[in-house]
Amino acid sequence: MHIEPKGSEDEEPAPADLHAELREFRPAGRGYWRDVSDSDWNDWHWQLKHRITTVEQLQRLMPGLSPEEYAGAAFANHKLALAITPYFFNLIDPSDELCPIRRQVIPRVEETHFAPWEMTDPCGEDAHSPVPGLVHRYPDRVLFLVTDRCAAYCRYCTRSRLVSNATGYDFHPQFEQQIQYVRDHPAIRDVLLSGGDPLLFSDEKLEHLLRALRAIPHVEFLRIGTRIPVFLPQRITPQLCERLKQFHPLFISIHSNHPRELTTEVRAALERLADAGIPLGNQSVLLRHVNDDPAVMKIHVQKLLRCRVKPYYIYQCDLIAGSAHLRTSVREGLAIMEKLRGHTSGYAVPQYVIDAPGGGGKVPINPDYVLSRNADRVVIRNYEGKVFEYPEAPDGTPLATRPPAIREPEWV
Repeated sequence: MHIEPKGSEDEEPAPADLHAELREFRPAGRGYWRDVSDSDWNDWHWQLKHRITTVEQLQRLMPGLSPEEYAGAAFANHKLALAITPYFFNLIDPSDELCPIRRQVIPRVEETHFAPWEMTDPCGEDAHSPVPGLVHRYPDRVLFLVTDRCAAYCRYCTRSRLVSNATGYDFHPQFEQQIQYVRDHPAIRDVLLSGGDPLLFSDEKLEHLLRALRAIPHVEFLRIGTRIPVFLPQRITPQLCERLKQFHPLFISIHSNHPRELTTEVRAALERLADAGIPLGNQSVLLRHVNDDPAVMKIHVQKLLRCRVKPYYIYQCDLIAGSAHLRTSVREGLAIMEKLRGHTSGYAVPQYVIDAPGGGGKVPINPDYVLSRNADRVVIRNYEGKVFEYPEAPDGTPLATRPPAIREPEWV
């Protein structure tokens, strides 16, 4: 029941369509690799073999490398390795130091600046690891780490302590121990394969692992967390999809942060997975100068739906050591959510969460839509700022009689 538009404001006029190109699906192109054959370019093994991994390669391919980037790239292999697939490198704007793709994968010297509240293990995974390579933080599900390698390395990586082994973490998963732990704990119904990136495994190795987990009676469904469809869409072959579809219910969570990442190649890869019957969700990390713009985020989530991917989470950037230059404020995250809820399809609205520092798990963060709880009603507002009342007894039961302060609807 509507009370009054107290404090409401007219919706902001639509901004000039400065981001029209972001709505389009475009090919990544070949760039420096224009003379490479189609068979090589579309071979995921070729892409991995020819990744950019040194500051010298970066300088040659991007002469406009800034001093901050040069210093960061020179230091990278002491903290988190530098690696960018040729395919993904072609999405970088070499003339723009604030390019949202560039900021995600090219190291900067700020990665060496640490604050006292930053952590090497911000999600407290090591403290919840009963056997090597397995994290059991929630009652009915486990994180099953399979590798420390990725196709490319995100500079804000939560697991930069172990991913790429640049810090000497010496990560060695123990698959038999991990699988036996799952067998021994009947409460576990959900297993998430992550790393590193599980889709770097060969088809055969991945199938063997999924088959062993699927054989456990109390495991109800499996998940894979991967950035491969975005970094290396060539990996999503019809043969891989045929193998994956054997293990339903199998869900895949991809990781895309910006609409420019959703190219024609990525859309085709995601469609192959969806056609194999695999539900797809996306996890984004809120990043400064990448997606901390409500208009950009709205385009991104809408474009994900066009790729048959449900926007699942927006994460507040974890307090990973050396990530301050990429983090935004929670206030900005809430402002973005305000511009999504009610302004686009509900399917396009992800859940904004903070992974509580130190291992507290995911905590949902929402704008305040409940204004007050009174003796006989809950006062709420909608996305336009209009205020409404919902009648309810103090103990939460429906009211048998109408509170006198609430007006009759006009049709009574």
